[in-house]
Amino acid sequence: MKLSKFKFEMPADLLAERPTTNRDDSRMMVVNRKEGTIEHRVFSDIIEYFDEGDALVLNDTKVFPARLYGNKEKTGAKIEVFLLRELNSDNLLWDVLVDPARKIRIGNKLYFGDDDLVAEVIDNTTSRGRTLRFLFDGSHEEFRKIIMSLGETPIPKYIQREVEPEDEERYQTVYAKNEGAVAAPTAGLHFSKNLLKRCEILGVNFAPVTLHIGLGTFRPVEVEDLTKHKMDSEEMEITEKTAEIVNNAKRSNKKVIAVGTTSMRAIETSVSTDGFLKPYKGWTNKFIFPQYDFSIADMMITNFHMPESTLLMMTAAFGGYDLIMKAYKEAIKEKYRFYSYGDAMLII
Repeated sequence: MKLSKFKFEMPADLLAERPTTNRDDSRMMVVNRKEGTIEHRVFSDIIEYFDEGDALVLNDTKVFPARLYGNKEKTGAKIEVFLLRELNSDNLLWDVLVDPARKIRIGNKLYFGDDDLVAEVIDNTTSRGRTLRFLFDGSHEEFRKIIMSLGETPIPKYIQREVEPEDEERYQTVYAKNEGAVAAPTAGLHFSKNLLKRCEILGVNFAPVTLHIGLGTFRPVEVEDLTKHKMDSEEMEITEKTAEIVNNAKRSNKKVIAVGTTSMRAIETSVSTDGFLKPYKGWTNKFIFPQYDFSIADMMITNFHMPESTLLMMTAAFGGYDLIMKAYKEAIKEKYRFYSYGDAMLII
């Protein structure tokens, strides 16, 4: 499969700048693989597609305020620092992106807040990537508190507005639990507490996985031959309890529903030879694109993704390339809202 097969023109006005007023009021396109049909619903209707005993796989990663603004020593130049992951908690070493990168060299010091926090650049990793050592005397807990107070909710750059107070809550699923993501698992943003309660009353079982989303998920694919693209590794965990919930659903001929591409990637990372889910704790760089044989999920919930993105490729692998590209044409015609704060697609 070639990269150019995933190119399409998306009108800029369909990019969702803000979420819907209520989480489950988003529109939902239902794509039926067996029938080859497309239907238009509202996300709160999704419960009609669930039954007692089904397993809903939810990525419970929690977004942390990863975007910091600081000043460079001596010149005072304003620098944006995007925290990617903590490399060493004892030495406060972090893998980060900096902007503008050309101004930041090894040995530079950066100051944050009213000089509440100082960091030293100790290595270059990529063109924009750096390793920072934070110079802080307090406990690790105190350090995290300062990061929380100085950091900003990392809404995607393509949203052309300032971060607003509501983003702190809305760019986070209602079931977020394990902190470590720099981007939200956006398919899960459509679930309200009320809708989850209705699922629970129906008898749907929740199967949480954790996959800490990094920026690699959104890194552009730069090779025409998709077999040559390498995904960045992301940390993940599937517990024994979750594996048991999913496998019980499979054995009982109940449905397994993956909420989002990250949940799907997590469960497809750890599959036994007989097609059941195995517990796993570690890293994944799994890249799913057509043609791919899925082992676990019967249904998938996802958002509408960027052209030529790895997220669109996985969606096409699950839904079938021709049907998904037809669905995207329909979404543009019907003015569905795209990307993180946009509308949903349910593939059955």
